[in-house]
Amino acid sequence: MKLAVIGAGWAGLACAVAATRAGARVTVFESARQLGGRARRVEANGLPLDNGQHILIGAYTATLGLMRELGISPEAVLERQPLDLRHADGRGLKVPARLPPPLDLAVAIATARGWTWRDKLSLLRTAARWRRAGFACDPSASVADLCSDLAPAVQQLLVEPLCVSALNTPMHEASGTVFLRVLRDALFGERGGADLLLPRVDLGALLPDAAAGWLDAQGTTLRLGTRVDGLARAAGGWRIDGEAFDRIVLATSAWEGARLAESIAPAWAAAARALDHVPIGTVYLRHAPGLAEGTPLRALSAGTDQPAQFVFDLQRLRGHAAMAAFVCSACSVGRETLTAQVLAQAAAQLGWRGLEPVLTVVEKRATFACRPGLVRPAMAVAPGLLACGDHVEGPYPATLEGAARSGLAAAAALQ
Repeated sequence: MKLAVIGAGWAGLACAVAATRAGARVTVFESARQLGGRARRVEANGLPLDNGQHILIGAYTATLGLMRELGISPEAVLERQPLDLRHADGRGLKVPARLPPPLDLAVAIATARGWTWRDKLSLLRTAARWRRAGFACDPSASVADLCSDLAPAVQQLLVEPLCVSALNTPMHEASGTVFLRVLRDALFGERGGADLLLPRVDLGALLPDAAAGWLDAQGTTLRLGTRVDGLARAAGGWRIDGEAFDRIVLATSAWEGARLAESIAPAWAAAARALDHVPIGTVYLRHAPGLAEGTPLRALSAGTDQPAQFVFDLQRLRGHAAMAAFVCSACSVGRETLTAQVLAQAAAQLGWRGLEPVLTVVEKRATFACRPGLVRPAMAVAPGLLACGDHVEGPYPATLEGAARSGLAAAAALQ
């Protein structure tokens, strides 16, 4: 089978690797001159950084499995830490290591600081109710609806940070169904599923570089800097700008997929185009004192004019001297304003002053808005034409794991 994969983000690379392993002759088209899509390496004065600081978790089995297949040791490139959502003042929850779920969560709740016993009991009762219901809910329910019985402190210090980091959507807008799926896998699945996996390397070195090297060694054709102008049906297959292929996988963004599929599958294109998208901002600052205790990640109190939910200590993680990265999910301001707000937030919440901006990246269409009842475009576009990506129909939100799972599923569907 001669297969074209259009797009070399994490979904496209996962699909290309799996299809090549299954015996397909694969050609990968990528309009950019680098791999990774919306999770890629960027540089600032020669320093390798990311277009957005990512958190993986232990439940990301598809991503971790793909890394191992490509010869990447997750233990070498990811720092594993128990889930820790404590703030600078010590309030919040930390899941203990080496305990099986859900015992680890129960201990974390019992020992959480900043919550009354009434707060803790409300969370235990609510979590037990979710588990009894099989982590299912009314598809129209938001995360705020699911958590209406929880104390405000629990919502502020646990639910909101988890929701915005996993779904990049505020809890009053976010899908309860998808949120429960993530909670089930992370907090109630295998031991270590909720562990934070913090990258010690840039996003390119985390997977795309190794995928490209592996594909090249298998004889796969990688065409970087090549934009596909259009698709056309042909006898027994398809043509891409005149070149014949048996099958095609659209591993593009939703909007680019809609452009390519418009004349072939207008209903599918409409569904892809209907997705709303939400930005993520990352602010890199120099002269940061660093996080001396605990994990190299600290939760922050986000709110009006305080846009960051997390700060990463990049000196501890990557050896970038006195540098920190502040992640601002669902941010709504421009780069200059975002940088100024983060500088003020760092001073107010961490006591960090005299910081110097290095780089601010705002990925304007970082993820789709994961709202209740959302209809995502299907994997099947037309006979012999499939789609994959974190926006394609599936159980996970727009995450690296969602992308990897979608790419692997598309490759399996080709067989």
